[in-house]
Amino acid sequence: MDSFVEQLTRGAEEEFTEESAWDGSAVRIESSSLPAIHLPVLPRYLQHTTTGGRKATGFQETKTACFNYIHEALLENQWQRAAEFMTAYLETLESTSAEHRMAAPEVVWRIGAEILCHHSKSSIEEFNYFAERIKNVGVKNYLKVCLEHVFHLLCNGLIDDAYRNLSLAEGWRYGEQTAAHDKEMKLIQAYKGLLDYYNWSEKRKAMLELDDDDLAQFVEQEMHSFFRQAAVNFKEIIKIPGVWDPFVKCYVELLEFYEDYDEVRQVLSEYAYNSKFPSNPNAHVYLYQFLKRQGESKKTRIAVLKILHELVPSHELMLEYNAMLQKSKKRKKHRLGLQVIFTVLDFAGWKEHVKAWSCLAKQIKQILENSSKHLYWIMEEWNSRKDWWPAFHFSHHLAKINWQENESLACEKAFVAGILLGKDCKYFRYVSHQGHKAKKGRFQTMKKFVKKHSSSHLRASGVLDSCIHL
Repeated sequence: MDSFVEQLTRGAEEEFTEESAWDGSAVRIESSSLPAIHLPVLPRYLQHTTTGGRKATGFQETKTACFNYIHEALLENQWQRAAEFMTAYLETLESTSAEHRMAAPEVVWRIGAEILCHHSKSSIEEFNYFAERIKNVGVKNYLKVCLEHVFHLLCNGLIDDAYRNLSLAEGWRYGEQTAAHDKEMKLIQAYKGLLDYYNWSEKRKAMLELDDDDLAQFVEQEMHSFFRQAAVNFKEIIKIPGVWDPFVKCYVELLEFYEDYDEVRQVLSEYAYNSKFPSNPNAHVYLYQFLKRQGESKKTRIAVLKILHELVPSHELMLEYNAMLQKSKKRKKHRLGLQVIFTVLDFAGWKEHVKAWSCLAKQIKQILENSSKHLYWIMEEWNSRKDWWPAFHFSHHLAKINWQENESLACEKAFVAGILLGKDCKYFRYVSHQGHKAKKGRFQTMKKFVKKHSSSHLRASGVLDSCIHL
């Protein structure tokens, strides 16, 4: 029986395009030098799929059944079984349907690549052989297959091989250039730029270790050559609306190394604010980080984080956003800061974040001590949360866990719980009791503060009524 790769690539050296049929009986490619994946006998009901003289319905049923067996085997990681059915599936592709002819090459590539990536008897040489043959099976898939072949090479650490494949693909031309081909070519060039960046980075590391000035100068020239190649390709890809985070990050690093800060600012601003681009929180993160490195004003940085807050209110940079808002001289910024920290704690990922609870506790304390007229800030935030925060954050069960695992966390949360829910809140009572038993002096101060402020200011607002049962 033919090897799996021979079966998959049968007929590939004939000039197969979407306009020609997938002929399972085409001339075979001999590859005796390659290791073979030998397949056992197929189940009898799929050994001899017949394409001539069958009704279309029977043909489609056979094809669909075979494909479903392959799909099932792939989902269950049964790579040998998938390979067995794949050889039969190739025979079912002898169809005169134009739709099937166009879809066949990509179907074979997708399934075959998946099997070869995981099959225990497969090798990188066999995968390369398959990829090279399949690239010419339906030329409209050439660039797409090239790019995915490169990904496989990179995953196996074959950087030089990947670079060579990208260079070959970059020079590929066939017929009239379509819009789809143009975008795929841009991707090919962008990933080639990514490998140019990698080579630049390796040269930079080597240059730092050199003591010979002449040799260091030569390496620096090589670095600059890689920089120019990478920069050209990166600049082209980020003109196209899309999410290009890996390319943008590398491009920014290159530009900053050569101190082209104006270009960095322009690139990142365009990436973040161009309305043609999809909404991308990372674009605002990259811009903020650059502005921070450049020592830009807090006003400028706050403007960037304001948009990030609207997109991802649980982002880790929200603590920095909150801190800058609290340092502002404007009261409305302080109120916004309170909203930001309350919103952060709405998300489960922040439930046990000590710094976040400390920020909230500190801001609540400042409001209660210094400006009782701003008490409604707290009340407005709490009113939308009083039905679910008690169970989410302040249950008796959580009090036990928090105290056992992190006393600092329990202390900050207990203070907030006491203010918002009153001194009878079970979270506050449990932590206070444990603190008293452990002779922690700070709990006495906390209890006095909570007793004074929660009863005199919050009970009248009806906040306590929602939580006494906890």
